[in-house]
Amino acid sequence: MTTEQFPVNRALAIIGGKWRPQLYCTLEDGPKRFLELQRAIPGISRKVLTDQLKELERLGMVERIEFDEAVLHVEYRLTDAAYTLQPAIKGLCAWGEGN
Repeated sequence: MTTEQFPVNRALAIIGGKWRPQLYCTLEDGPKRFLELQRAIPGISRKVLTDQLKELERLGMVERIEFDEAVLHVEYRLTDAAYTLQPAIKGLCAWGEGN
């Protein structure tokens, strides 16, 4: 069995990293604009946030929504697949608080 075949490795690839859990938690309450995300996650650079959002979009965890109004703006939101991860993320948060 290869490393990619272990479901836990796929899960960790999707939720792992320094910024991804914070992105999931920040987007849990609903769609956010880029600057809202950047302000909500202290220390994340513009480039890293952009890269993380693109990767999460590629993985099917985040959806990018463009609003073609007088001034174009973009929001990001969790997909249904990402919401199924929330119990696991909350469990990890609880474990982290207790240990």
